[in-house]
Amino acid sequence: MWQTVDLREIRVFLVLCEELHFGRTAERLALSKSRVSQSVRALEQKLGRELVYRTSRSVALTAVGERFRDELGPAYAGLARVLERVDDGDVDGTLRLGLLYPTAGGPHLTAIVSEFERSHPGCEVQLSELLLDDPLGPLRRGDVDVIATRLPVDSPDLVVGPVLSREPRVLEVARGHRLAERERVSVEDLGDCYVAPLDEFPEETVEAIVPHRTPRGRPIRRRRLRHTPRTPYEYEALVARGTIVHPTVASFADYYGHPGVVHVPISDMPPAKTGLVWRRRLSDPRLREFVRIARAATRGSHAP
Repeated sequence: MWQTVDLREIRVFLVLCEELHFGRTAERLALSKSRVSQSVRALEQKLGRELVYRTSRSVALTAVGERFRDELGPAYAGLARVLERVDDGDVDGTLRLGLLYPTAGGPHLTAIVSEFERSHPGCEVQLSELLLDDPLGPLRRGDVDVIATRLPVDSPDLVVGPVLSREPRVLEVARGHRLAERERVSVEDLGDCYVAPLDEFPEETVEAIVPHRTPRGRPIRRRRLRHTPRTPYEYEALVARGTIVHPTVASFADYYGHPGVVHVPISDMPPAKTGLVWRRRLSDPRLREFVRIARAATRGSHAP
């Protein structure tokens, strides 16, 4: 019955191979979880082979599923490019990419942009900085087409694409702060400090940057600021003056080094993730090509 295999079933299966999670697959494809499950089962029935092991907590590929993925993936990608070119004609114009901060694009961003512009000589990528007092506004207003921002972002009007970076966490403190001489700190130490409120970010992003409570249940206090910082440099100035401490990523020391700020590793926070985010229902051939190239460049480069 392989002759009746639907192209949509193949796409669902390949996305599931990347995510290994029915919920995330459904989110990426704007489908229900039951629809994803039905599509995979239909594909298995048509091929007469089990492709996926399913349990209540995990998804794994069978040996047949792994071979099928490895052989099918490149063929599907080539077919998809042919169909997109026929559908969209030549891809040209400007793709507007907003960056929350320079390292939000991860170590592959330069290669992604170069490959995109090489593959589509009529296109260029225009980079712009996102201000921290309005991190999602430019995307929702249509001022940019896609952003590289901190994750997680969980909003029905937005799609989260490939993860671009995972970085160790550090705490920025003033050079004279009592934590400055420590080799490392923990989330529990934040219960004795003030942090920025980060009201402009989605709640799920704020919780990932700095939780509201320590592991022992103590509140992590938010310092109410008269003026909301708009750039990382403004946060650095607040840290240097001892107004706040600020959990961030290790690469900030390279880009925003301030002589009055010390970066101390945080021992018990997971790596910070960034990824591509764009508006749901945005149909743009430039964006589709850019995301495709980003997925290819980052596939397998980050541990789960």
